[in-house]
Amino acid sequence: MKNVFITGTGLYTPPNKISNQELVAAFNIYVDNFNGQHKSDIANGSKQALEYSSEAFIEKASGILSRYVVEKSGILNPKIMHPLLPERQDTELSYQAEMGVAAAHQALDKAGLKASQIDQIIVACSNFQRPYPAISIEIQAALGAGGSAYDMNVACSSATFGIQNALAAIQSGIYNNVLVINAEICSSHLDFTDRDCHFIFGDACTAIVLQADSKPNSFKVLSSQLQTLYSNNIRNNSGFLDRTDPLSIGNRGKLFKQAGRKVFKEVLPMVSDHIAQHLATSKINPAQLKRLWLHQANLSMNQFIAKKVMGRVVENDEAPTILDEYANTSSAGSIIAFHKYQTDLQPGDIGLISSFGAGYSVGSLLIQMV
Repeated sequence: MKNVFITGTGLYTPPNKISNQELVAAFNIYVDNFNGQHKSDIANGSKQALEYSSEAFIEKASGILSRYVVEKSGILNPKIMHPLLPERQDTELSYQAEMGVAAAHQALDKAGLKASQIDQIIVACSNFQRPYPAISIEIQAALGAGGSAYDMNVACSSATFGIQNALAAIQSGIYNNVLVINAEICSSHLDFTDRDCHFIFGDACTAIVLQADSKPNSFKVLSSQLQTLYSNNIRNNSGFLDRTDPLSIGNRGKLFKQAGRKVFKEVLPMVSDHIAQHLATSKINPAQLKRLWLHQANLSMNQFIAKKVMGRVVENDEAPTILDEYANTSSAGSIIAFHKYQTDLQPGDIGLISSFGAGYSVGSLLIQMV
């Protein structure tokens, strides 16, 4: 089989940043309005009063300090509490394609490739703004790329699953250059009126170029491993059948939801064991790892997994965190960390990229700088 190398990465960061302070201020006004409007129902027990959020609560629960979003005015309006993204004309570039094109140009420039040299584009993310035509094919046309393109979804693990598909295509000799894009507008699936999760997500888009040919400062993919296990503890029920359900309008259950404590209890050992098995299968000692680029969902989760894998407390430069600035960007998170924290590594250094989430799903890639 052919060797495969990561030769370029790109990152699109939306222009709108929301601090915890801004988010909490809007949320608490919403709480006051809700509790005031439903005062009698709360008094008779038919409705439950909403609790305030706070910056301290958010930081302790997640490690998140801020997030970037495609649109912020609606999110910060207590009467709206969601992004305001007008539907674009069919002749206009879609939101996700616009993000993908921007990230792709960065990755292509770093890889030293023209878009016309790309054989395939895979857009892998947790939510797509439409079923078809594929966002990937729209990006393919906008870039002027050749070959084929398709969309895929494995929730927060979409990045590593998408990269695995790219690896297989190159290793088998079908393609030489594949572009994987993770275009996440997570703010649109988040319920900003829910205290337990209103702070979790942000928006971003990443891109990775994988090639059969190595280049200076590129990363050889040593091995990859994927795993899934069915669970209802992280769900998003929104879909094309919504209009057929008489109760779907205004149904909170159609948006992102999770049983946080169960997720912690079940995902942490699953991911830790998965990475340990991957290392053992690849005959790599944890001490050989110079960097862990983990999924950016929660600071405590990452610290636990890193300690479990390495057998010791891991410093931030060994397992860098970006969720404090970006929040949880689903599939893009681990790739943002990789994009931002790789240039200090030396030839021969080994690192691991891992993403995990709903499904449950987990994917890991062992890579070595050449």
